[in-house]
Amino acid sequence: RYVNGHAKKHYEDAQIPMTNHKKTEKQEKVQHTVCMDCSSYSTYCYRCDDFVVNDTKLGLVQKVREHLQNLENSAFTSDRHRKRKLLENSSLNSKLLKVNGSTTALCATGLRNLGNTCFMNAILQSLSNIQQFCCYFKELPAVELRNGKTAGRRTYHTRSQGDNNVSLVEEFRKTLCALWQGSQTAFSPESLFYVVWKIMPNFRGYQQQDAHEFMRYLLDHLHLELQGGFNGVSRSVILQENSSLSASSKCCINGASTVVTAIFGGILQNEVNCLICGTESRKFDPFLDLSLDIPSQFRNKRTKNQENGPMCTLRDCLRSFTDLEELDETELYMCHKCKKKQKSTKKFWIQKLPKVLCLHLKRFHWTAYLRNKVDTYVEFPLRGLDMKCYLLEPENSGPESCLYDLAAVVVHHGSG
Repeated sequence: RYVNGHAKKHYEDAQIPMTNHKKTEKQEKVQHTVCMDCSSYSTYCYRCDDFVVNDTKLGLVQKVREHLQNLENSAFTSDRHRKRKLLENSSLNSKLLKVNGSTTALCATGLRNLGNTCFMNAILQSLSNIQQFCCYFKELPAVELRNGKTAGRRTYHTRSQGDNNVSLVEEFRKTLCALWQGSQTAFSPESLFYVVWKIMPNFRGYQQQDAHEFMRYLLDHLHLELQGGFNGVSRSVILQENSSLSASSKCCINGASTVVTAIFGGILQNEVNCLICGTESRKFDPFLDLSLDIPSQFRNKRTKNQENGPMCTLRDCLRSFTDLEELDETELYMCHKCKKKQKSTKKFWIQKLPKVLCLHLKRFHWTAYLRNKVDTYVEFPLRGLDMKCYLLEPENSGPESCLYDLAAVVVHHGSG
């Protein structure tokens, strides 16, 4: 379906009216051309532009599924054994990386693209390589979401299914387990994508999406579900039992703390000063990531090797984020002392740094009529990013707690 519109071509060919006037009754009934995904066995109709939930009277769709399942189990068994043997033999090379003499584990399983789902796959691979976060989910107990007739049976997810009994935490846990078990070269996250469609309607369909926006939605929904538990069982108790995530490291966003806020949560102090009477207002804002502007003076430097002017670094972006800024006419501050909107200045301080610092570069520049992709090359350190100078009280932090090594990076190619 996704490769060069192959199945769609068959559909279009089938719609060409037949020149022969002797149309049989059978040919008049042929109105829909469907295709089946060989990995998930879901069936799609191009004429209806939707997934097919029902079957024919003779159960032909189910017969095709069973046939594909048999092919998968028999004809490709030897191929899979060969692949598994290759994986086992090369496990030391593929799964282990030596860094400064110490051996570090690497994720060896890939994620299949389900259309334009690279935005989701890139975030899943990044989160799966943040060890403490990944281990927490992998150690969660499994939740049985189906019972009765459907228990233990493979489900074929469709857009039209009315089943609301879904758990993002459970599907996220299964995906992380599949990525780290190392028994296959690639994994299809269809079940997780189905749950994403159910609980995040703006990510439905197969068009391109923003990876950063997806990450925020994913973390927010994981956080909310972990707080409330699933099927009446709270999962936040596991966080309390995990001694490595102490109470002092927690940062509450929308209620109780979870593993999401314990690892990604930090706190910003937002200072606003009225330029007329000098009144200072302070507000504390929890954050899961920081969105950084690329300073305007660097916006013309597109590649690493261009000679015109200094190179933009991550420090320049962080400095721009925390520098004192005068708010313009459209952002006038309501001063409680003056009792009206006044000119003011704003400054951000980081009151508390998270365990894992997530930084998002704003790659789009908006004008009144259009948006432009900012292609500026930004240099960043792979090890030892020092955040001490951006802290509100740097003297209260140890030297090691402000240093960050790179865990993952997501880069979008193209102008869209």
